[in-house]
Amino acid sequence: MQDEEAEAVLRAVGRQIKVWREAAGLRQGELGTAIGYSEEMVSAVERGRRIPKPDFLEKADEALGADGKLAFMKEDVERARYPKKVRDLAKLEDEAVELGAYANHNMHGLLQTEEYARALFAMRRPAYPEDELGRQVAARMARRRVFERVPPPLLTFVQEEVTLRRPIGGRMVLRQQLEHLLALGKLRNVEIQVMPTDREDHAGMSGPIRLLKLQDGKTLGHSEAQLHSRVISDPREVQILDMRYGMIRAQALPPRESLAFIEKVLGEET
Repeated sequence: MQDEEAEAVLRAVGRQIKVWREAAGLRQGELGTAIGYSEEMVSAVERGRRIPKPDFLEKADEALGADGKLAFMKEDVERARYPKKVRDLAKLEDEAVELGAYANHNMHGLLQTEEYARALFAMRRPAYPEDELGRQVAARMARRRVFERVPPPLLTFVQEEVTLRRPIGGRMVLRQQLEHLLALGKLRNVEIQVMPTDREDHAGMSGPIRLLKLQDGKTLGHSEAQLHSRVISDPREVQILDMRYGMIRAQALPPRESLAFIEKVLGEET
């Protein structure tokens, strides 16, 4: 783990498991045998060195008679699995009443299917180990809960045309991704627009843009480059991003025409 918040959660969970185990009069190896995990794994979890899977917590809860108290911590542990920058961004998305994003190289993270996200993370160099790749994908999929919020936030996206055609993960994955876009684009609180490659005027040539308008009226920007991810709070910088995003939306195809465009590209792929 690379951040204090996640480490604190895992240490607290580990202490709780240890307290319940000792109260039940079990050694680490005995608990491991009862729940189907090794003694080393139980020890590592209790010391906050390993992240317990939901299955671990559920079985430990039952074996130790914790009456749901250990299983209840699954959500906190699951969040601790995700990289800090993802957790921080997800918190802002949970507070946003409006979110806007322009993406120019691949589908915006919130729009991605699991297969598309996995293929995208698999391209990363240096390559992720398999468990880290799974962690990154799970974190991205968890952020999609923003589509299920009540009341729903306004979500607007502008995708560069090339992102609809680049076969990340292969043709089948791309077709599923395009179908997913069409389904999201029919939601009443979601607007997806396409920026055609033949546009002469384009306010987004400086790169991707993400804006979050929060419940307290504050607007934040978010920038992600090759090796860095940061929240932009300076009002002057946010104003520039807001202006650029407004121009990008005006230059792109309207939402209805954009969905028709996506259907056309999908037809070319089948």
